[in-house]
Amino acid sequence: MKSEIKAEFSRTAAVIGEDGLQRLSRARVAVFGVGGVGGYVCESLARSGVGEIDIFDMDTVSPSNINRQIIALHSTVGRYKTEVMRERIADINPDCKVNEHRVFYLPENADNYDLGQYDFVVDAIDTVTAKIELAVRATFLSIPFISCMGTGNKLDVSALKISDIAKTTVCPLARVMRRELRARGINHIPVLYSTELPLTSGTDENGKKVPASTAFVPAAAGLMIGAYVIKELVK
Repeated sequence: MKSEIKAEFSRTAAVIGEDGLQRLSRARVAVFGVGGVGGYVCESLARSGVGEIDIFDMDTVSPSNINRQIIALHSTVGRYKTEVMRERIADINPDCKVNEHRVFYLPENADNYDLGQYDFVVDAIDTVTAKIELAVRATFLSIPFISCMGTGNKLDVSALKISDIAKTTVCPLARVMRRELRARGINHIPVLYSTELPLTSGTDENGKKVPASTAFVPAAAGLMIGAYVIKELVK
């Protein structure tokens, strides 16, 4: 006898089947970084019926986030991103368990978090050392993993691709990651990257150079990663 499918997931079940929906409801996914990319990853996971999501971020919402982050509104400025994301997920899927980790994930504190408990790990953070640490740990634990490369200074959504890091071109961050991972004995991880040449960076109110950004490129990247995770989980 088939279990009753909740109305909010009936259209998803029509695509991936009831068995696929059940797999998602039993899955636990970790998303590191709840910014322009990570927020949309969480959004797609929640709306697809993933049963448990761990979110890692120490930042609070700032006005400069409003142009691209799904959790960034004038009403949420100053609040922790993980808190806002948890509340949003609860409003989308009350059955989804959300575990908040208000932390900047770094090599220095990586031992505090057991990646082995996850069915999938998503890297949507900016710090290169942390990205490398995540990739190394997930690879050696054989945990399904995907890492997002740079989406700042980009305008062309059609230039986004998911590929093996060994096959990436153009992206400066992918070049650095590829070199550092190879030095650690890792030649292959899936990544999302852009083949678009980076545009000129902007500056903040203090004159500090910061990546320029749009509403659509980080969002598209997050949704592509979310789609990748979902398809892998329901294989």
